[in-house]
Amino acid sequence: MNKPLLYLVLLAGLLVAPWLVYPVFLMKILCFALFACAFNLLLGFAGLLSFGHAIFLGTGGYITGYLMSNYALTPELGILLGTAAAALLGMAYGKLAVRREGIYFAMVTLALAQLLYFVYLQAPFTKGEDGIQGIPRGHLFGLIDLADSHSMYYLVLAIFVFGFAVIQRTVHSPFGQILKAIRENEPRAVSLGYDVLQYKWIAFVISATLAGLAGSTKSLVFQLASLTDVHWHMSGEVVLMALIGGVGTLFGPVIGATTVVTLQNVLASGPFSSYVHVVMGAIFVICVLVFRSGIVGELNKLLKKNFNL
Repeated sequence: MNKPLLYLVLLAGLLVAPWLVYPVFLMKILCFALFACAFNLLLGFAGLLSFGHAIFLGTGGYITGYLMSNYALTPELGILLGTAAAALLGMAYGKLAVRREGIYFAMVTLALAQLLYFVYLQAPFTKGEDGIQGIPRGHLFGLIDLADSHSMYYLVLAIFVFGFAVIQRTVHSPFGQILKAIRENEPRAVSLGYDVLQYKWIAFVISATLAGLAGSTKSLVFQLASLTDVHWHMSGEVVLMALIGGVGTLFGPVIGATTVVTLQNVLASGPFSSYVHVVMGAIFVICVLVFRSGIVGELNKLLKKNFNL
């Protein structure tokens, strides 16, 4: 099956999914899938491990939630402004972070994210540990009432498809090829005359922007923006999603996000509800030790080995 046909089949399945599965659950998967894809653009294709990526998810959610709650904006404008805030934050943080490499880059992103976490904890507009609750979904373009879960689902789906298309185009563009070259051999890329810091910074900004888009959308879905979305635990979860699905693959983060969100929902309502983090940690260890390429990565290896695909 060629890729365009595969995309059409998957899209058709997503279009009918809310009539078969609880729409809010599907929207949660789509929001985290977009977040994971945004993170994977940075880690899988630029080779930059960010331990503070949740700050962009949470920033988008907080700004959208605050504006929607206090200024009665239309949802498309609220999402746009929340995404723009995450993009601006990504520009500032990226300029500082990309000057370092490896573990130092990871630690800088974590430190900057924790700095803003404590700002959000104390800032009046975030309402601290209570978060911004009861965020109105509003009417899309002033016409479509997003209080209806099915209408909201199709907006979330459109946003996810847009974000995924941006990542797919970025990865397969000349810019994406240069990012891969930097990931594989940065000194060689420098010797060829590429401004490595500039390319890393642009990749960081794109990733932060799409993470903010996921956060803005998520705040409308759950009508809540809270500290959970900016905590370092969330940054750890997105790393887990990318690793389980397959770092450096397009569909890997989507599969990883689906797996993690589904497991969390199943475990939370079962006898292991008190041990969700323990179970997820065990899965993480098994994935690293046994499935180092993730679900999609291992599947690709299997197909190439046995079917020459």
